[in-house]
Amino acid sequence: MVAGETSMTLALADSLFLSISPDAARTKVILFLAVSMAPFAIVAPFVGPLVDRMRGGQRMVVLMVAVLRAIVLIGMMQSLNSLALFPLAFASLVLAKTYSIAKSSLVPTTISDPDGLVTANSKLGQIAGITGFVVVVPVGLLQFLSSQAALGFGVLAFLAAALNANRLPKSVVAATPADALETEELHSASVVAAANAMRVLRGIVGFMFFHLAFWLRREIAGTAWFGLAIGLSGLATLGANFAGPYLRKKMQVQTMLLCSLISVGIVGIGSAWFGHITGGIVLAAVVNAAAAIGRLAFEATVQSGAPDANRGRAFSRFETQNQMAWVAGGLVPVIFAPAGWVGFAVVGVVGIAGAVMYARMRGMTIGSRGARATDRAHRSR
Repeated sequence: MVAGETSMTLALADSLFLSISPDAARTKVILFLAVSMAPFAIVAPFVGPLVDRMRGGQRMVVLMVAVLRAIVLIGMMQSLNSLALFPLAFASLVLAKTYSIAKSSLVPTTISDPDGLVTANSKLGQIAGITGFVVVVPVGLLQFLSSQAALGFGVLAFLAAALNANRLPKSVVAATPADALETEELHSASVVAAANAMRVLRGIVGFMFFHLAFWLRREIAGTAWFGLAIGLSGLATLGANFAGPYLRKKMQVQTMLLCSLISVGIVGIGSAWFGHITGGIVLAAVVNAAAAIGRLAFEATVQSGAPDANRGRAFSRFETQNQMAWVAGGLVPVIFAPAGWVGFAVVGVVGIAGAVMYARMRGMTIGSRGARATDRAHRSR
């Protein structure tokens, strides 16, 4: 999947999708981003539970996504210089987010150790990052020949992913609906606080992606700068996935989440102060790294805070909410088109606000635990 995604990204670099004027592109991007929220907001809550109860349901989703993405790339090969490229590109976006949700459901079902989810997702992140960098070289060479050749490589990659999807276990993610205990645990203060922090981080990731995409296009060599930002962000995410398990051994997961938000806030304010392209690229890398660290901390929080919950179903629901936050965050810079430093300042303020909100909710959680412990001590007397 990563190889196909990389192929599509590089192939679109010289296409109408990025060469059309920002004003003309903005309306289309707003429309398709808004439409892309529909599958997550409407379809997922109703179809998701049904797919989870089917034997091999999420496996079927992964297979269908791989095949459909190959078909979409074939359509792109015929539409690189027409406006039909826009709906195809956003169909690919929706499919990519759908795969992410399905993966969040499937991974917990393949792990026997309850505490192994963080390590497993860290390794998956490492593999994805390495694959992306390895594939850049052959796809880049094909891109010199033609964008169609690069897209053709992506078609082969997605078809290979579909074949590999057949090797996934035909497991049932959640055979029965959530019971009262699972619902209570997933709505505990610690899990809710971590989920809110994670949605803030994912919303900032979506904001930064589209903010840089439109702002840099107004700068000299904007496409090259944007490519550099994507490359460094991928490298930062890879480094975060390597560092995450180590950090978890050295500090509490709550501290990891809090530090992720604070780092985004500080770097965002600093980038706004300097206002240069370099600051924006560094901020994009920090935001993606913080989101990767935050995800590992969030998963650990759910494991400890909701030990009786069905992990496949729970992480599928949380990932759906995170994808909606990504889309909502992306809509803001497309609609308002802020200046570079203004966008960086927004990221900084939201990061600091998210850190304050998370710290307050964590404080309330610790206070309520202390009150319950005191109450139990009095009753025991």
